[in-house]
Amino acid sequence: MKKIKVGIWGLGRAGYGMHIREIAFFPEMFELVAGCDIEETRINLTKKELPSCRFYGDPQKLLKDAEVELISIATRSPDHTAHALRALAAGKYVSLEKPIALTYADAKKLKKASEKYPGKLYLRHNRRYEAPFNHIREIIASGVLGDIYEVKLHRHSYQRRNDWQTIMGCGGGQLNNWGPHIIDHALRFLESPVAKIWSDLKNIAAAGDAEDHFKIVLTGKNGRIVDLEISGGTAISQPEYVIFGSKGALTCQGNTITMKYIDPKQKLIKIQAYAGNPSSGGFANPEVLKWVEKTIPVAPKAACDVHHIWKGLYEAIRKGKPYPITIDEGVEVVRITEMAKCGTRFATPKK
Repeated sequence: MKKIKVGIWGLGRAGYGMHIREIAFFPEMFELVAGCDIEETRINLTKKELPSCRFYGDPQKLLKDAEVELISIATRSPDHTAHALRALAAGKYVSLEKPIALTYADAKKLKKASEKYPGKLYLRHNRRYEAPFNHIREIIASGVLGDIYEVKLHRHSYQRRNDWQTIMGCGGGQLNNWGPHIIDHALRFLESPVAKIWSDLKNIAAAGDAEDHFKIVLTGKNGRIVDLEISGGTAISQPEYVIFGSKGALTCQGNTITMKYIDPKQKLIKIQAYAGNPSSGGFANPEVLKWVEKTIPVAPKAACDVHHIWKGLYEAIRKGKPYPITIDEGVEVVRITEMAKCGTRFATPKK
């Protein structure tokens, strides 16, 4: 299988700081051949590291570069949809950084484009490859926690941030920053279409006018609840994952999972509610539950890391394997984001 030749559109924090670094993990799969940015200083900085690459200040020249097969879009958030559509129209494969769109209407344009250019558009929800996320899903699938009824997801920090990602007019705010990743996780944990959504958005510590703290509660048609909270204004962090099941629970912080669940070897007798007075004066049902309590390192069966999204991208393009993030899943993330903002002062203005 030949290497995929990549051009990166946008050489800032994502393009220069992440995409270039991650591609380097897979030299047998990808070759970086071009870059594009509107700022000459960024081009000059990147050129020092990658002197063999071609660099453009004009995006149209990148799009016309016949050697570039895949364009990795890492421009500012408000430009993502339009730049993806341009790259697709130019016949390129596209890896689109989050947020894929700032509005549900634009997300639906991407959906339509993906149908017009099948197998060309790939969404960079790279946290789908996060090791704790995958290990926890394996534990849930094993059944040791019983029926999952509530999931809590947190990403907490405290930052007096003042860059463009804090400004609504630039597509800033936590819903467009960490939001796409954790909303995507929430929808995977929900395992059901969304029946209800509740949200609360605030600006706590950031300098701009966008939200830097939000809570969303999703209720699935299956009755399961996912409570997600992302904050740049929280001084003490909570575990990134908390899972409640009918037979146990777990928490995960960093690379450590703590679990407590009823021993699967214990046979639970059927119990019935009794309206009379307990003879012992206690709570009745003297059953003694045997608990399994353990702390384990994060270690999913399949080795994974967030930069492994590039491997998934290569296998989809060169080998025809299914890519794990579908366009419909990405569009649903944008729909939930828009619903969470609806009716608040942080709502994205209609065009």
